Amino acid sequence: MTNLELQRQANEVRKGIVTAVHSAKAGHPGGSLSAADVFTYLYFEEMNIDPKNPDKEDRDRFVLSKGHTAPGLYSTLANRGYFPVEDLKTLRKLGSYLQGHPCIHIPGVDMSSGSLGQGISAAVGMALGGKMSDKSFRVYTLLGDGEIQEGQVWEAAMFAGHRKLDNLCVIVDNNGLQIDGKIEDVCSPYPIDKKFEAFNFHVINCDAHDFDALRAAFNEAKATKGQPTAIIVKSVKGKGVSFMENNAGWHGKAPNDEEYAIAMADLEKIGAALQ
Repeated sequence: MTNLELQRQANEVRKGIVTAVHSAKAGHPGGSLSAADVFTYLYFEEMNIDPKNPDKEDRDRFVLSKGHTAPGLYSTLANRGYFPVEDLKTLRKLGSYLQGHPCIHIPGVDMSSGSLGQGISAAVGMALGGKMSDKSFRVYTLLGDGEIQEGQVWEAAMFAGHRKLDNLCVIVDNNGLQIDGKIEDVCSPYPIDKKFEAFNFHVINCDAHDFDALRAAFNEAKATKGQPTAIIVKSVKGKGVSFMENNAGWHGKAPNDEEYAIAMADLEKIGAALQ
């Protein structure tokens, strides 16, 4: 896809996020919006996947370690054709298959997740399994920058680096905010890149909202041998919605009807500019 096509698709993903969370009257829009471009690049450009055959053996795997941003993953999967976009409006509703955190029974979801710190361990296990079975698939996992305050993250990173899992790509959504405010005030994980380097990762820093930068980073990750890769993407929490951008309060909060109208108008304006 061209960058313009990716930008248009990411904007549709953002509309789905806002619509889903508004309909549910609950959820986590800020971190979903900050990762929308990464989700879009992974599912529309990077990964070897097939929505018509979501369980194919040689598919690339993805684990959403920061599982509370499920609206972002769900909107991406829906727009990619795994299930109807209209189903996003059932988010968190009784009887819906789209609950507040990813569940493995959802088409396109490779791992149930939500307890922070655990997703990377699952991804490491998948990557090790691929190596042991001499499979060619790659494993991707997305972590929040607040999430990496969890000790289990670094146990998994130590193991991945030691086992030289070059089929593993860890992505850290560095939007600088978590539920209690700035990550550097709560419990600073900085410097994130140096920490991963200490665990024998190849590390790449890039702009989460620049598709040229994302393309270069993921291509570099695929070309790296003998080490897992960590891509630290600098992002804007709430990206695309004026009143949500860089606002920690939108970690676990849904827009009301008036806010929803403003948010969708913001995204419609972005969409018009991309025509």
